[in-house]
Amino acid sequence: MTKLSVNINKFATLRNSRGGNNPDVLKAALDAERFGADGVTVHPRPDERHIRYADVRAIKKNIKTEFNIEGNCREQKFIDLVLEVKPQQVTLVPDAEGQLTSDHGWDTITHRDYLRDIIQTFQRAGIRVSIFTDPDPKMIEGAAATGTDRIELYTEAYARIFAEGNPETAIAPYVSAAAKASELGLGINAGHDLDLHNLAYFAQHIPTLAEVSIGHALVCDALYLGYENTVQLYKRQLG
Repeated sequence: MTKLSVNINKFATLRNSRGGNNPDVLKAALDAERFGADGVTVHPRPDERHIRYADVRAIKKNIKTEFNIEGNCREQKFIDLVLEVKPQQVTLVPDAEGQLTSDHGWDTITHRDYLRDIIQTFQRAGIRVSIFTDPDPKMIEGAAATGTDRIELYTEAYARIFAEGNPETAIAPYVSAAAKASELGLGINAGHDLDLHNLAYFAQHIPTLAEVSIGHALVCDALYLGYENTVQLYKRQLG
């Protein structure tokens, strides 16, 4: 069964907008775990506009399920944090400085040598590595050449086309990309704009899907449906 990792960045965004510690980000992580999530994801950025580096350290000390840290590995501060905290998984994202949200995968051909070196750095520390990838078979082949353990398929295009009423068109490149990844021995994660409307269809058509990371949509749903109920609803989509 595909695992659900809850991205708790939005809890931190809400906390930081007011100051203080409400909502409590550590509690949000532990509650996700208690409510049935298979893991917790955070994406610290250099300006700490949502998740702070102190949050990452506190979560790792207390969490019992899988911990996934996403981020831009071009930032030495990020590399140092990951090597210090040693999560079960690090997901490498090619963000630009100040980027609002991730919006593309790695060019795994152009950056192959760089990615190979940084991936080995994390793997030597015992950390599983996933890299953010567009659903392009050439980029999947490039990813395999970097030595990464997994890819995370960037699903914004899937979600957008699905919402336009074209599910078959939306899923087609992801089916091809997943088949190529499996052929090359890569694990498959996915994330970005997956929600209660499109998640089940995606998971049903990607049977080798290991994990999805969902934050924004899940937290928005939790405002109306309740946090515990929402985690369970997302889990059911993956069943």
